[in-house]
Parts: sequence; structure tokens; C-alpha cells
Amino acid sequence: MMKLEPYLSLMSINIALKLTLLLLLFLNFVAVRLVLSADEYNRHDFPTDFVFGSGTSAYQWEGAVSEDGRTPNIWDTYAHAGFAHGDTGDIACDGYHKYKEDVKLMMETGLDAYRLSISWSRLIPNGRGPINPKGLQFYNNLINELISNGIQPHVTLHNFDLPQALEDEYGGWVNPKIIRDFTNYADVCFREFGDRILYWNTVNEPNVFTIGGYDQGTTPPTRCSPPFCQKYNSSRGDSTTEPYLAVHHILLSHSSAVRLYRRKYRDKQHGFIGIAVYSSGLIPANDTDEDRAATQRARDFFIGWILGPLVHGDYPISMKTNAGARIPTFSDRESAQLKGSCDFIGMIFYNNLNVADNSVALKRNLRDYGTDMAAQLICQRTQRNSSLQDVTRVEYLHGYIGAVLDSIRDGSNIKGYFAWSFMDVFELLDGYNASFGLYYVDRDDPKLKRYPKLSAEWYGNFLKGGKTSVVGAIELEKDPSSVSVGHLFQ
Repeated sequence: MMKLEPYLSLMSINIALKLTLLLLLFLNFVAVRLVLSADEYNRHDFPTDFVFGSGTSAYQWEGAVSEDGRTPNIWDTYAHAGFAHGDTGDIACDGYHKYKEDVKLMMETGLDAYRLSISWSRLIPNGRGPINPKGLQFYNNLINELISNGIQPHVTLHNFDLPQALEDEYGGWVNPKIIRDFTNYADVCFREFGDRILYWNTVNEPNVFTIGGYDQGTTPPTRCSPPFCQKYNSSRGDSTTEPYLAVHHILLSHSSAVRLYRRKYRDKQHGFIGIAVYSSGLIPANDTDEDRAATQRARDFFIGWILGPLVHGDYPISMKTNAGARIPTFSDRESAQLKGSCDFIGMIFYNNLNVADNSVALKRNLRDYGTDMAAQLICQRTQRNSSLQDVTRVEYLHGYIGAVLDSIRDGSNIKGYFAWSFMDVFELLDGYNASFGLYYVDRDDPKLKRYPKLSAEWYGNFLKGGKTSVVGAIELEKDPSSVSVGHLFQ
């Protein structure tokens, strides 16, 4: 059984800071059965202003990578190098051409909101300079289509997809020049779309983006240095410093964009701006002082790395102690600008991790982010559903939404829940071998026809006020032919 306490306790951060909005963005990456005190609840048990949605991201959904002026980003380069099982997002779900069809599915499902990301290199092909009119038109069309169908757009500015032009020119996120370019890009988005967008997320998962991209070399832009490269050999990068440097510049870019929005746009557009952080339930592997201390270090390194500067204006003490001079410092002005630079904090949840002490790592002469943490992270079992009858995902949705309701009743200021993903998309590490969508995409069909999975039926029924008991789910898991889909909604 997944234990929720370590994760849900993070929500108190919002209350302590009196932030106006906490947007909980759960990625339903694993299907884990959760046992709650109450089996049944419905949509009407939640506050009337609570938002339920789902989402995708630009590279994973849009396709059309060479159409209408779009240029490559670092995710294109990564995929075409064969790192995602040889798959690419060249076509993906073809959302660029099929967005009206997909918005209709969202409306039929009953979504309040849809979380999308904007492709920086589709909107501004060189990363800076002229706007691509075709890219601008596409995002205006998509946003307008969502709104006309009663669906609230929530926009992410960066989701692992920095324009390759900026990576080639100056190294992207490891160079302070990125702060200016990101702020200018954000300015274009605020100006062009902000009259219709109330919720902005600057950067998605900056912690895992930089761990994979700048330490382990497992994700774009695959920068790392021996002996820390985990899967791919890299001839560029420095695992001992670049993860810290990249996050530093992401945080400063975030605070710069927030400052711009609040100064130039908020009074007219009345929107909210925040950031989304990867999180896991971190649980001591053993009931020992060493493992409990390691668990707190892991929280500092994993979550406090991002939230510490946004809350306190500086990194956690454990990070500064262990990383020493390899972690950059904020000036007084930067620290002041960072503090409170979030109207909401999105927590993206994948799975649980057991944490064991690894303090011996601190004795090494050559250290990276992972050895600085001095903790071993052990992933709990992950289940994936590729079939239309994705029973374990239904159980996960049922359990986790119920846990959110319990937390709201306990006083947490949670304002929304977004299920990942709306349909089967191109996944960063697994290409099309992974299947996390509410809707199945038939890749053998030239038209990429979409089919609702059991989870889409369950979520849609819940969003329309139906009961949520999972009676019959266990029987269906054992024998899919034994129980009708309707049993899950009785």
C-alpha cells in the first residue's frame, strides 16, 4: 500500500506562506492500489471551485515537427539520436492537426481544464527574435477552441524542450544568457495569450529535468561527465557542477518571468503564475536514525532544491553543506526576487521511493548531485496498463482523488487535480512503449484514431457526478471478461 503522509505533508507549505493558490498536478505514472477510509465519494464532495483536468505537452502530443516554421528543440535531437527506443515525436499524436477532435474528447470527458505546453521553437524558431506567425496562429486556435468548449487552458512555458538553437549557441540552461531569453519568450506568451490564460506554469519539473539532463545524461540535452553518466556516453558537460548551475538559472528565469508578469500584465489579466515540481513519497527504508536523516536529505535535495529558494530565498542548508562551492549563490537582490515568486506550487507525483542512508558517498573526492545527497533511492514496484481495460489505473485514480478529498477536509488548500495523460503520448524515456493515457491512440491506424480506456470512462463518470466505488475492479483485474464496465460505476 502506498503511504501518503510524506507527500501530503508538503501541502502545508502553501498555508504557511499564505499563497493564493495551490495547484496539485499529479502525474498518474504508476497504478498503485490505495486503501482509503471511504470507498465512495463524488464530484460534489469537492469545493465548487475545485478544478479537475488532464494534460499533455507540446513535443509529446503535437507532432508536425517540421511544419510551418517550427525548428528543432533538444527533445527532437534526443529522440533522433535513438535514445527513446528509436521512436520520435515527429508525428506523436498529431495534435497539431487533430486538436479540434481532441478538444471535443476533452469536452465529452467532462474536463474543467487542460494543461498544455507551448513549444518555444514553434513560437520563436531561433529562441529569440521574430515570432513565427503560423506557430502563433496554432496556439491561438487551440486556446480559443478550448475556451469555446468550456475548458480552461493551463499553460506551461517549458517542458524539457529548449530550442536547440540556444543549446548550440551558448549551452542553454548552464549559461546566464538564458535568463534574458526565457524572460523575453515569456513576455511574448503573456502578451499574445494572456487575455485568455489565467494559469501559467513557467518550467515543468526543473529538478528531474536537470538531474537527467545535466548529471546522469539520461534525458535531453544529455550533458554529463564520467563516471556519472548512467546510460549514454557524453563528450560534454560536467556532472559535478552543471545540475546545480542549470537549476540556478531556471530559478532566476522563473523569478524574472514572474516579476515581469506581475509588473506588466497581472493588473490587466488577473492571472496566476507558478512552477511545477517533481515529487515522490519519500519513506525511510528502515526504521533507523540514519535512514530517517537520509530521507530528510532526499527531501531537501529533491524538493527543497526548488521550493527552498522560492520560500526562503536560498537553498537548503544540507545542500549548501554537502555541495559546497559547487552550488551557486544568490545575491541579496536575487534572493529577494525569488521569495514569494509563486502564486501556486504544482506538485507532480509519480511514485513512492524508499530511502536508505549512503553517507559513505560523502567521502569520495569526486561527487555529483547524487553522491552529495548521500542517500540511496529505491523505487517501489511500478505497474503499467497498455490495454483498454486499465484497471489498476482506475484504482489509482480512485484512491488518489479520494486522498486529495481527505486532505482538503483536513484543511489543505488544494485547488486542482490533473491526471496525466489525456491520451497515450510519446514518452521521454520509453517512446511509444509506455502507455499512460486515458485514451488509447491506435498507431496502426493512419488517422491515429483515439479510443477511451476504462480510466477515461471512470474519470468521465466521476466528473459528471457519478459514484466512484470500484466494485468489480478486482474481479475485472483477475478476469477482464467477468465484469462489465458498468460495474465499476455502481
